[in-house]
Amino acid sequence: MAGWSWDTPWLLTSIALYLFAGICWLPVVWIQIRMREIAAQAVEQGHTTLPPAYWRYARIWERLGYPAFMAMVAVYFLMTVKPLLF
Repeated sequence: MAGWSWDTPWLLTSIALYLFAGICWLPVVWIQIRMREIAAQAVEQGHTTLPPAYWRYARIWERLGYPAFMAMVAVYFLMTVKPLLF
């Protein structure tokens, strides 16, 4: 609608980064559900600490979150600045 061609480099890069962020976050949904189940099970069993599996999932969640977040920051930059890339 704005008149930009689909093969404009900043637009293609933005789309690729957006897809990358989505791919990073797909497993995060499952991980969050699993972490909730582990935490609920710990409460039901009367534990005061979370088991190692919870923290393993937390590390994976965090490792997926950083690149996805940075990709979205880059998408925001590309969409607002629209730099000449190549």
